[in-house]
Amino acid sequence: MYSNRSTSFLASALLCFFLYSCTQGDVHVQDMTEPLFQQIDFEVEPVTDSYGLPVDGYETERRVIRRNENLATIFSGLGLNSDQVNSAMQNARGVFDLRRVVAGRPLHLYYNQEYPDAPEFIVYDQNLSEFVVFDLRDSGSVYSGSKEVSRVTRSIEGVIESSLYNTLVAQGASPQLANSLSEVFAWQIDFYRIQRGDAFRVIYEENVIDGTTTSIHRINAAYFRHFNRDYYAIYFKQDDDSFGDYYDLQGESMRKAFLRAPLEYSRISSRFTNRRFHPILRRNMPHHGTDYAAPTGTPIRATGDGVITRASFDNNNGNYVRIRHNSTYESGYLHMSRIASGLRPGTNVKQGQIIGYVGMTGLATGPHLCYRFWVNGQPADPHRIEFPSSDPVLVENKYAFNIHRSHMFAALSRPNTADRPGAWSLIAVDDIISLIPERPLVLTSL
Repeated sequence: MYSNRSTSFLASALLCFFLYSCTQGDVHVQDMTEPLFQQIDFEVEPVTDSYGLPVDGYETERRVIRRNENLATIFSGLGLNSDQVNSAMQNARGVFDLRRVVAGRPLHLYYNQEYPDAPEFIVYDQNLSEFVVFDLRDSGSVYSGSKEVSRVTRSIEGVIESSLYNTLVAQGASPQLANSLSEVFAWQIDFYRIQRGDAFRVIYEENVIDGTTTSIHRINAAYFRHFNRDYYAIYFKQDDDSFGDYYDLQGESMRKAFLRAPLEYSRISSRFTNRRFHPILRRNMPHHGTDYAAPTGTPIRATGDGVITRASFDNNNGNYVRIRHNSTYESGYLHMSRIASGLRPGTNVKQGQIIGYVGMTGLATGPHLCYRFWVNGQPADPHRIEFPSSDPVLVENKYAFNIHRSHMFAALSRPNTADRPGAWSLIAVDDIISLIPERPLVLTSL
């Protein structure tokens, strides 16, 4: 064992050695007066608005173009000198046609707070998304741009009191949604026969610019109750390279062999019947067709793929077209104001193709379309026929469809949490994802 005296001597020796090493530079002792971390300056991106123009240091004004005004006179009246105005007009060539300035469109003026006598930037809104910027600094460059389009997923539900259009508008939805819904259910529901008490719920995506809806991007899932019958539509892509389509809960295509109606939004003025009083001939006789009242010039669509067998005029039918769809089905379109150009016997037409326009030729008292349908050569009421579907979900994609169908069905079934019944609400992506089951849910009870 070491004695206390030996231990003290050893400790003193070690201390001396340590101090000596420090003076020789072998051991570095941190100077605590220096900062431990070096300060890093981050460059802050300037704040810009939806036009990509600076916000800080600028005041903005909005001015509407009045009738008979042009940009040159407007710019001169804003305090710009003649050289700036001429330069701006010259630089606009090839970017924007100054003759196409529309009265009522807005100009956005940007004034530098340090030099407020005249604007440094002027923006002309061509429409909701496209704009032209006049940079009046230095050389006065002119360039065009477009605002960023964001996509918002929403849901809406409602009970129809008067019309689908009015119900959607009352709920704050875009009127375009009515057209989108009619296209999705065009093969199942005749939207001319929508009745009070019909109900719907839709999950859809909107394209939005500056908080304003510009268009409906897509309906993802929809439910419609019509004449006490439930209809479901689920959007599904079979693979990454294909376009998506709509399917029912069993995976059958929503696209049938025939559209339910040859016109978009009108009203049925007379239905298929074996006994009707003819307004011109003044006697009771069969009316083997469905009359759709619509303004002259309304486009008429072929309800299914087929071949034109007649495209002509006669005294009773007026301008009319007849289409053979296959060995079983034929359709006819009567009293047209005119037949679409290029149509003649032997011409192939596609479902939804415009084949003519509403008129009142032949024996007609007002503008309308008489739509006729034949099954095996015999007149039939197309509204009473269950038409076959197009291609269903492929067997190899059925598992993926079952999973997708399950969570979309759950989302459609979820109670709306909006403040008022039927109002639209945002659908969180996490909420939808959380509904996806580990195994496909088989909705056998539906």
